[in-house]
Amino acid sequence: MRGMFITVEGIEGVGKTTNMEYLQQTITAAGRELVVTREPGGTPLGEAIRGLLLDPQYKGMDPDCELQLMFAARAEHLDKVIRPAIEAGRWVLCDRFTDATYAYQGGGRGLDTGKIAALEQLVQGDFRPDLTLLLDVPVEVGLARAGNRSAPDRFEQEKVDFFERVRQAYLDMAARHDGRYRVIDAGQSLDRVQEQLAEVLKDFL
Repeated sequence: MRGMFITVEGIEGVGKTTNMEYLQQTITAAGRELVVTREPGGTPLGEAIRGLLLDPQYKGMDPDCELQLMFAARAEHLDKVIRPAIEAGRWVLCDRFTDATYAYQGGGRGLDTGKIAALEQLVQGDFRPDLTLLLDVPVEVGLARAGNRSAPDRFEQEKVDFFERVRQAYLDMAARHDGRYRVIDAGQSLDRVQEQLAEVLKDFL
């Protein structure tokens, strides 16, 4: 039996790390064999590419270079981790996937989404997540939370208007793909956020 592919999306500071842990506990407690991974990354090669993408010393990276590095890491991730796990009947929980590319490189950087779609088709074919959980907060809330963490990476150094475009791109995708997306109000208390997540997972478990 084929496994389930769940992705978690959102701007900086929405609480992905904490809620990924909650999702992992909930899914495994229900008896599902689960692989937890992230993008960019998920493989040794993908993690090396992640290092390049997040390193502030590459602040002036060409947006097309950034886009292609994202999909290079994704191709390896799909081949080595995601597809084999799902074909073996495991569930995969992934911190960001291609929707993040549409949001950050398309919305944030302003790249033509036709370029992104062409690479998506090349790398993924018809493969898409079964469920996408969008953790959503206003940008000022997310950035205030993220500012309390470690030194900002290359993306976290972007200005507020960049993240406003990213957030709007996410919300637009959620409206277009409402069969796959569930929007979670991540500005509420942690208990309430996790109640929302539990309600969504109940239908899939």
